[in-house]
Amino acid sequence: MDTMFCSVSGMQNKESKTQIKNALKKIDGVSQVGVNLTTGTIQIDYNTPATENAIKDCIEDSGFKIVFE
Repeated sequence: MDTMFCSVSGMQNKESKTQIKNALKKIDGVSQVGVNLTTGTIQIDYNTPATENAIKDCIEDSGFKIVFE
């Protein structure tokens, strides 16, 4: 299992947290998504066929911006 950590801007409330978690969980291979609104970070645990690029694209397609990986 791989784990990806990233800082994301634009997450400001429970609705944005739910939106990004639901979007990421639709990716085949993503097993766990942890969102911390206080620090603006996301932790994603995933296996194949999920890829880091697919996860990044999903975050940005959901209207958020990756600040730091």
